Amino acid sequence: MNRMFRLKNPIKHYDWGSPQWIPQLLGLANPEGLPWAELWMGVHPEGPSCTEYEGMALPLSLLIAQDPALYIGTEVQQVFGTLPFLFKLLAVEKPLSIQAHPNKEQAQRGWERENQRHIPLKAPNRNYKDPGHKPEIICALSPFKALCGFQEPAQIVRGLTAFAQSAPEPLHRALNTLIQTLQTGAVDQSLRAFLQGIFALPSVLGQALSAYGRDHKERLIHEHPAYQEAWQLIAYFAELYPGDPAVLSPLYLNQITLEPGEGLYLPAGVLHGYIRGFGVELMANSDNVLRGGLSAKHVDSQELVHIVDFSVFHPQILRDPGSGYKTPAKEFSLWVRKGSEARVQHPESLPAILIVTQGELHITFASGEEEWNLQQGESVFIPAGKPENIRLSGTYILYGAGRGSL
Repeated sequence: MNRMFRLKNPIKHYDWGSPQWIPQLLGLANPEGLPWAELWMGVHPEGPSCTEYEGMALPLSLLIAQDPALYIGTEVQQVFGTLPFLFKLLAVEKPLSIQAHPNKEQAQRGWERENQRHIPLKAPNRNYKDPGHKPEIICALSPFKALCGFQEPAQIVRGLTAFAQSAPEPLHRALNTLIQTLQTGAVDQSLRAFLQGIFALPSVLGQALSAYGRDHKERLIHEHPAYQEAWQLIAYFAELYPGDPAVLSPLYLNQITLEPGEGLYLPAGVLHGYIRGFGVELMANSDNVLRGGLSAKHVDSQELVHIVDFSVFHPQILRDPGSGYKTPAKEFSLWVRKGSEARVQHPESLPAILIVTQGELHITFASGEEEWNLQQGESVFIPAGKPENIRLSGTYILYGAGRGSL
């Protein structure tokens, strides 16, 4: 059996993507100037990687299906059936929608419900593309700006109060009503009522909200400089998505910036949105997304409310200590290796996918039977098997995705 399989990976050209970041990393031209948003590495049916097997191109999913116990291991086969993770390059030039992902039970129910309704899998109003949940981790390759998780209600009230102070009627009254929902009941109940109140704003108030945030940015910065970044984001969102009440999201979601090498783990149910940046993203093998705004795609606010976790979320920045970014996910683990030369053991979390994001990597197996050279942008699939010593040399940065602790 081959110790590694080179991968050819599909590209997703979503409109929020960058025409530069992924092509530059892969060393490819993009003469049409298309937005390259995501590169997928894995076996998801919406975009499986391909490899070469016995001189023929073969989807990675079909390679594994030939002998799952051989390629992904008996334990992974019994628990997941196939490769349990989806690995990506993510290039966010324009804001990616405010969204959340379902847990296992929610995804299974939603999948079955939409199948019973005979909603085509590729229909634009389809919420559930598969029956899987989607915890995920994003790790920055460039400074990466994001919104993630609800702030404390009192913190949201302070920001909204500052925003509403000079707002014209009837927008002022509507904002005060939203503020009142945050001051009554338990935290989860008040956050739920608050988000439902935002979704229920009439379109005329959505337009007024966007116009006010866009046209009064400088005034808001002058009067409330502590919220300068929020005012700038609100104005930016209003330019891109006028009339969308999700332009308020910088006042109720946490704002963070990941520096290169830093990561963020997002469990199912956490409301979030990516603003700008280039990174590697790793998740359970699912493409289930419920959107809440800042998107031209289907937004199902009612279903989103059903799957969101209405707890306060304090983002924890992850830094790889050399042993990987620790998360509770059973489907995946993420690690990074940098260096000139090192002798290491095959990752114990096999099967795995590796991608070189910088430089050149030379891999030598202890047996001396195989040598591999991987250039920047190249990726490989490593099947399950007995770990053995390998030698990594060159000047490189390597990101690896493997299964989690079962």
